[in-house]
Order: sequence, then C-alpha cells, then structure tokens
Amino acid sequence: MTAVELPLAGMKVLDLTRVLAGPYCTMLLADLGADVVKIERPGLGDDARAFGPFLPSGESAYFAGINRGKRSIVLDLKQDADRETFLKLVAQADAVVENFRPGTMESLGLGSEKLRELNPRLVYTSVSGFGRTGPYRRRPAYDVIVHALGGLMSITGHEVERPARVGSSISDILAGIYSALAITAALARRAKTERGGDLDLSMLDCTVAVLENAIVRYGVTGEVPGPLGTRHPSITPFQAFRASDGPLVIAAGNDVLWKTLCTVLEVPHLVADPKLATNKLRTENQPYMEGALQAALGRKSVADWLALLEKAGVPAAPIQNIQQLMDDPQLQARDMWHTLTDRDGLELTTPGTPLVLDGQKPELGGTWPRLGEHQDEVLAEWLR
Repeated sequence: MTAVELPLAGMKVLDLTRVLAGPYCTMLLADLGADVVKIERPGLGDDARAFGPFLPSGESAYFAGINRGKRSIVLDLKQDADRETFLKLVAQADAVVENFRPGTMESLGLGSEKLRELNPRLVYTSVSGFGRTGPYRRRPAYDVIVHALGGLMSITGHEVERPARVGSSISDILAGIYSALAITAALARRAKTERGGDLDLSMLDCTVAVLENAIVRYGVTGEVPGPLGTRHPSITPFQAFRASDGPLVIAAGNDVLWKTLCTVLEVPHLVADPKLATNKLRTENQPYMEGALQAALGRKSVADWLALLEKAGVPAAPIQNIQQLMDDPQLQARDMWHTLTDRDGLELTTPGTPLVLDGQKPELGGTWPRLGEHQDEVLAEWLR
C-alpha cells in the first residue's frame, strides 16, 4: 500500500515548548508530517526529560511518549549568538510554538510582533495557562490547577468533599489539541492570503470549552452542577452497575433501549412503572431506578450480561484496566499502539494516532530525540 500523503509535509515548525501542552501540540503536527525542531535549554532540555517513569537507559518514558518524530537542538536564547541563530531559523520557519509565561519571549526580544516582522508568513503560537490577557495572565499553571479553577474538578468524582482529578492531564492535552487545530487552520488561511498569524491559546479556556452540558444546565436551571460519579446528568440509565463478579457500564440512551434493557434483565414490570416511563422521569427518579436494576444485575456475571446486552443491541462495556486495554482486539485492529525504538534497540509501547487519512494511519516517528542530537543536521538543512 502506498504511504499516505501527510497534509503538513514540508512545513517547518520551531518548538520551544516543554512538559505537556506544547509538546503534545507539536507531536500532533509531527504526526501530520511537519518537520518539528525542538529547541531546548543547554544541559537540561525540556523539564519532562527528568520526569518518570524511566527506561533502563535512564531516559524518560514520559518525554519519549510525547516527543516522537521530532528533532532536538540546543540554544540558549539569552545568549546573543544563539539568539541570532534562532532568528535565522525563524526566517525559514512556517510556525513557532512556545508555552512560556506571557511576556517571556518579549523580554528576550523574540515576541510575536518581532518574529512576524522578520517572517510575515509565520504562524506564531503561544500556549499558556491563562492566555496573554486578563488578571491571571502571569500566574503559573499546572494541569491540576486548571482542573480546579476551570470547574472540571467540581463535576468529577463522587463527592464534593472528596474532589477528584481526571485520570489523565486532560487540561494540558486539550490545550495541545486546540493549539494544533488553530495552527493547521492558520496555515490553511495562509495558503489563501500569504499572511501568517498570531495565536493565543489558554489551558483554562480550552478546559472550559469542553464543559458542554454543565454550562448549559446551569444556564437553564440555575442549579450548580456537582459530581455524579459515572452517571450522566440528563440521560438515565447511563452509568456503572455491579454484576455478581464486578462492575460494568450500561448506557440505555433512549426509551426504546430502556424497554430492551428491561427485557434482557427480566424486569418487564419496570417498563410499565410510572416513575420510569420516560428518560426525564428516570433521571428524576435515578436512585429508585438504580436500585431496581441493581437487584437484577447481581444475578449474573459481567461476561454473561455483556453477551446478552450485546446480542440485544444495548450499549454496555466492562471497565477495563490499562493491561486489558492494551490487549483489546478493537484497538489492535485499529492500530492504536505505536512502538518507539531507542538508539540502543530498547522498545517502548505508546498510544498511536487516532487519525485515519484516506483509509490509512500516518506513519509515525519511530523514536524520540536525545538532547541536542540533531544540532548539526538541522542547522545544515535549514540554513544552507
């Protein structure tokens, strides 16, 4: 099969980012074919190089998993000579991505306005905790801070008094995804106008942007949403239950599925129950409904119920742990695992890309860069 033509092939990206939000963005750009050159601090590099877990070689698996397909050079932007080298690279670049606190690049004389004067076609992107404007713009931010401030933590978990963080650094990752989307949109606009762009992405903004149901519910009802565990606020049943040997999730998202579910569970009397006749009533009477279904579900195992529910067309699933996830045949069929190989032959399994272009997955980078590994190579290519 012919390799898929990657939409960002030929695009040159200078990546000044570190840790997660920015590197996740530039990883997506690299997956789509961009030549991503990671510019790191001498000696230390990206902070994430010091984050575990660590491979036997001593390198960070955390860093490796979000920096595939990139090249690394080392520049100290506080030094005149390195700053001049950076400006020469900017003149050849299609995009610059940074995730310093607002004002940092300007203090180095390398802000968006300066770089876009040098290269009017440049797409300059800053990714920060709170954006360049507003009273929080100078605050430091980590994912858990934005989880809390952005309202996400208030609707996650089971109890208000015991707040829970989402199990992945979703605020960072959302900022990375939105940033990659904005950059590709700006590049598409540039193809029509020859004009670059100045993009300002905030982790807080990106987190709030995905609070869909919680925001509109408050707007309509005036009630402050709280954590619901596995439940959905307006679709019922749509949650975890316990079978005889463990938990499973059932999502009967309409009245037809509700009737089918009751048939499968051998509780047909619930279909005629006036408290449960519609989705609205089931949501209002959720504790009653949960108790009635739970009594029935305790009679069989997870595997037994899943087989019956699948046959009947009722959406249901086990709650898989990571080991089970990596063995899941659907994810294997969708080629969702990607193996990175170190220069020493060490292999590391990571999530692949969910993107399918013209029926094929893009060919992803097979390794990650060591600090400054591509210095001579990049400078020779870009500045020849």
